Amino acid sequence: MRIQKTSLIRWTLLLTSIVFIFLCQYMPSMAEWYAQTVYPPLSYGLSVFSSLFPFPLEEILVIGLVLWLILYPIWKRSKGIHWKKILLREAEMLAGIYIWFYLGWGLNYFRFNIYTRLQTPPVAYEEQHFKDFLKDYTEHLNESYQPQTKIEKNVLREQIITFYTHLPSVYGLTQPQSWQEPKAFIFTSLYSKVGVLGSMGPFFAEAQLNADLPEVQYPFTYAHEFSHLLGVSNEAEANYWAYRACTESDLPTLQYCGYFGLFPYVLSNASYLLSKEDFQAWIETIRPEVKEQYNQKNAYWREKYSPLIGSIQDFTYNLFLKGNQIPSGKKNYAEVIGLLLSLPINKR
Repeated sequence: MRIQKTSLIRWTLLLTSIVFIFLCQYMPSMAEWYAQTVYPPLSYGLSVFSSLFPFPLEEILVIGLVLWLILYPIWKRSKGIHWKKILLREAEMLAGIYIWFYLGWGLNYFRFNIYTRLQTPPVAYEEQHFKDFLKDYTEHLNESYQPQTKIEKNVLREQIITFYTHLPSVYGLTQPQSWQEPKAFIFTSLYSKVGVLGSMGPFFAEAQLNADLPEVQYPFTYAHEFSHLLGVSNEAEANYWAYRACTESDLPTLQYCGYFGLFPYVLSNASYLLSKEDFQAWIETIRPEVKEQYNQKNAYWREKYSPLIGSIQDFTYNLFLKGNQIPSGKKNYAEVIGLLLSLPINKR
């Protein structure tokens, strides 16, 4: 009788949590309340615990979960337990992981976007506006070029933390804490094979980075993943904050890493929006050293990338983003340019 009562309590908590998650999905105001009221102290607590370990607990959890799902049925069947009870327990475990993902961080997907939080609508595309942005950006990219892009990690951390600490509360990000520090992946080669530079670990509030990152990409990726830790779920917005965190620094090297980090998204937007002639004319204005560094960076990752498992990861992650209210999927990364064109200077 006591076992049945305990099971009833567990399933009641699971179902209540799932209902709350679905309400947040369709009521952004509730998700925003979570992001600004529940998530900050929750992420602080989770990250305090995870900071005790030098490796990402996320990867250990995933490995443990997979092993449990495989070995648990074998163990229970050896004891004569019926399949129905085994599958019910596994369903309960998966439901718990689902809830942990969303309550730990994932509900940030359903909060108001940055346009709504700032009460600033996105601007309609105007060719001249985009060309003016392109000209200004290219000038800064060329002028900021640095042949050596190594930044000591403690210096980088101080710069990024300082930037996020001084952001006005209107942006809706949580405050960074002294113990929060991005960790390196355990299975670096696997992430490199699928082209993942970093990720946000929702279960233990861990920002994670690919140890294979070249020096020129490390700062932008660091700032990008740190913004996720502070409650940003939208990839375009994470790129926006990474760009600002780097380019508003007083370190010339960090400034260049910011402009360089944005370059792939500027490139994709320009190739789509400009005529072939205008696009080629713009390419000619980019400093040769920058283009060479960009080509070297692409060649570096191509050597590590596996087309087969990379395409599987791309497909899966694209579906994941679309299923979490980012309808453009992976194309969302390049939408950072729309943010830079839309947000007024006095709020940037």
